[in-house]
Amino acid sequence: MPLWKCQVCGLVLEGPEPPDKCPRCGAPKEQFKLLSDQEAQLVTRSRKSNYLHMKAVTLLQELLKIAEEGIQDNLDPPCVKIFTEEKEFALLTIQKIMAELEVHMKKGKWG
Repeated sequence: MPLWKCQVCGLVLEGPEPPDKCPRCGAPKEQFKLLSDQEAQLVTRSRKSNYLHMKAVTLLQELLKIAEEGIQDNLDPPCVKIFTEEKEFALLTIQKIMAELEVHMKKGKWG
């Protein structure tokens, strides 16, 4: 099935024809571009990896909450040290994932 990309907001939709107007931004049908086979393949191929990255961010955000709770609990210095390391790991990894997703978007591996 062909993929259509709104040139105004970037929404990618699947279908034989583009919609009369973009369901996200309201742009008219003429603002949709039919993705080439190569562009569509990039989008389709990257969806699983992008989803897994987003799922990982959700889990890392939960780790941040747990680490903050552990730091607040302040049982003893070794525990606080571990929770602090967990927090730093989660924050850095989230930033790395966000940077990777930005690269995907710039390379057309998104939609």
